[in-house]
Amino acid sequence: MPKSVFISALSAEQRKIVKIILSIPRGRVASYGDIAARAGQTGRARLVGRLLRIAPEEMKLPWHRVLRSDGRSAFTEGSASYLEQLRRWKSEGVAHKNGKVDLARFGWQSDLDAQLWGPR
Repeated sequence: MPKSVFISALSAEQRKIVKIILSIPRGRVASYGDIAARAGQTGRARLVGRLLRIAPEEMKLPWHRVLRSDGRSAFTEGSASYLEQLRRWKSEGVAHKNGKVDLARFGWQSDLDAQLWGPR
């Protein structure tokens, strides 16, 4: 599915989630639940995962920057996706111990003023 068709098929809430995922800076990570909450969709972490799963590859969503609330990858340990996520973390300077990222150190803390008062 082309990027433009995918975006136009999304609800406003879903587009907001995609925008937030695209905003996660290099070298930072965020949990599915944190992304949902930032989008005003508290409790909708699975929606974030669903959007990542169905998004066309040409969207180039930084899926590797999204992880579980405990700092671990959502992928099965040892799977190709798991290993690729760890490789991408390393390339961005995100350290992990046995596949777990220290969210206090690498978690995305966006500027609250920019979120509240910035352009929408």
